[in-house]
This record gives sequence, structure tokens and C-alpha cells, in this order.
Amino acid sequence: MEGDAASPNISGESKAGYILSNVAEVVERILTFVPTKNLLRIASVCRLWRNCARRVLRTQQRLTWLSASGSSMYQEHVLLRTMAEDLEKVYLLPQTALLMVDGENFSWPFSYRQKKARKFENEVASDPVEKLRHLLPSTCDVVGVVASGIVVTPSGSPSSPPEEHEVGEAGFSLLFPAMDGVTIRPFHFCKKSLTESAMEEAGLINNPDLKVVLMFDYETWKAGGGRFLNKLLEPLSQNNVLIIGGQVERAFSNNTSCCSPGSFGAVGLTFSGSKIQGASVLVDQDVSSPKAAEATIQRLKAANIPERNTMGFMFACVGRGHNSYNNQSNVEASAFRKIFSNIPLLGFFGNGEIGCDRIVKENYTLSETDADGLQHSFTTVMSLVHFG
Repeated sequence: MEGDAASPNISGESKAGYILSNVAEVVERILTFVPTKNLLRIASVCRLWRNCARRVLRTQQRLTWLSASGSSMYQEHVLLRTMAEDLEKVYLLPQTALLMVDGENFSWPFSYRQKKARKFENEVASDPVEKLRHLLPSTCDVVGVVASGIVVTPSGSPSSPPEEHEVGEAGFSLLFPAMDGVTIRPFHFCKKSLTESAMEEAGLINNPDLKVVLMFDYETWKAGGGRFLNKLLEPLSQNNVLIIGGQVERAFSNNTSCCSPGSFGAVGLTFSGSKIQGASVLVDQDVSSPKAAEATIQRLKAANIPERNTMGFMFACVGRGHNSYNNQSNVEASAFRKIFSNIPLLGFFGNGEIGCDRIVKENYTLSETDADGLQHSFTTVMSLVHFG
């Protein structure tokens, strides 16, 4: 009787084993529920699973983000701990990562004294930038900035209320997978490396498919920095391109040899492809009430950009925030959420803003300006970028 009772289970197990070893449609469906890190491990089981895993990876074309805020119980920045835990749960293979953190607990670059004190420590464990790179795939292009304050939407839900962290620990990692019809190129320039050929390689010039540029400059208040930034912005201002960003405290990328310590430069990403759409509005320095902020951000609606696979960016002057709204906090981020209920908002508080009122759609651009008209202070650049 025991043998007879066991046979249906054995038969069932055999059928399940046969299906999982031979029926690609079933395996592929199951693998869509597996986070990407586990999916890559599963791909080594057999040829069928490897091929199914590859097909699933190609379908994962929606960007995602990880964010964190609040004091960390560890010595490292709160974003590092969040990424170490939550990268195990994402459903994409990052090809490009845009990271933004505040400088409160992000000690980098190390001073000579810090380097000497850490000479016996593990380099990856002690250097936050190296740890960030170590957490991400080795093939992932990384662009990161350190700013005075950070704007985040909590991980997991695009409809969660965005938060303006003018002080305190906060950060995010925006992860881009390979996306059909979208080309993303990172760049990192300093005075010595800014050449026409380097700009062309980054997709900044002689690129008819260029639609959006995220640009973050640092130390450009120093002698020669203004000319450097104008050299970058001038050709872009004359094209049908959305340019958004601002001035940050520090920046890092995969190009570790770009700048000598203390020199000025710029990092960023270019987005090319017919699927990309973008729009931005400038919240001027005289906007000082929640109602006026909402009315300004409402103008983004005119672009009629789809909410799916769209990211909101907010680059504000460190002098705005609660200072502009009679000590009311989170005014502009809340106004954005009121208008765009299902689009995440990310960004920073910096020392200068890049952008203008502009709409970039399939075949036209609304609004033109010169390089000087793209640079501001005591403003906020609020924008939408759609990735198809």
C-alpha cells in the first residue's frame, strides 16, 4: 500500500522534472518572478535555463531606483547598506547607474591623513566609491555626485510622496537596464580631457538622435571654470536637446583618472533615441508660495509625456527649499506629486542649476536659449524624462 500510495507522487515529480527540463515556455514564465541576481545564478543550471534566462533579461527594460534616508547605524552611508541589501531584489541587469548622495556621511575623497590611517584596511571596505562600484556589475557604467541635499522617492512605489532632504543622510541609485531604441552614454570631463572628439564619443555633438543630457559640474567657480562650462553647454543650447542638472560638491565615475584633485570638471549622461521624450520648467527665484510653485510645475503637463517608464528630476538651489516658502519644507516635491501622481521624483540641492523651460518630443523642440540662459541660481529645475 505504501508503494502504491507513493507512486502518484513519484509520477508527479517526474512530470514536473520533465517540464522544467524541456518546456521552455513554462521555465521562462517561472523565471519572470525571479530577481535578476538569482536569475543569473539559475542560468548556469542547464542550456535551456540559460536561454530562458537570457530571454527574460531582454524583457526587463523598465528602469528602477533604490533610495535611502535617515541616520545609518553603521559607519558607512545609509545608501550603501540599502544597496547591499536591495540589489538582490531588483528585476533588471543595470547597464548604467546614476548615484546621488549627501556629503554628511560620505567621506570621499580621502585626505592624506585618512588614507594613511586606512592603509591596513581593505580598500573596498573603506572607500565608499569603491564599495558602490563593487556592489554593481563590473560592466555597469557608474556616474555619481555628492550634493548638499538630496530629493528621493522611497524605493518600490512611484506614487510614494517624494522627500526633500535639505540636511541629513539621504541618497539614491537610479538603475538603467539595456533598453531597445535607447542609447545611454556616460561622460566625465575636466579641462584637459574636454575635446571635440571626446564630446562626440559621449554623444554630445554630431549626434542627431540626442534627446536629453543630464549634466553635473563641480568646482567651476574656480578660474577658468566658467569658460569650461560654456564650452560644454554652447553646442547643446543650439540643438533640439533637453539639458538639465546643476553644480554639485564632488563627482565620480568609472573614469578614475580624469581629474587631478581640486580641479573643476563635469560628469553626466546622454540619452539618445526616438523613444525618449523630455520636458523641464524653471521655478524662478521669485516663486515663494505653494500655490505659485504648483502653477509653475503644472506647465509640465503641456508636454503630455506618458507616466509609464518616466522619471522626474528636481535640481534645486541650496538656498531654496524651506528658505523660499516661509520655513515650509517639501513644498516643491509635494506640488510635483499632486500633479504627477505616479512618477517618482529624484534630485538634489546644489550650488547652481542648469535648465530652462523646454519640451523635447519626437520631432520638435519648444523653447530655445543660449548657454547663459541655461545657467541659474536660486531656482529649481523640475523635469520629466520618458524612456519609451
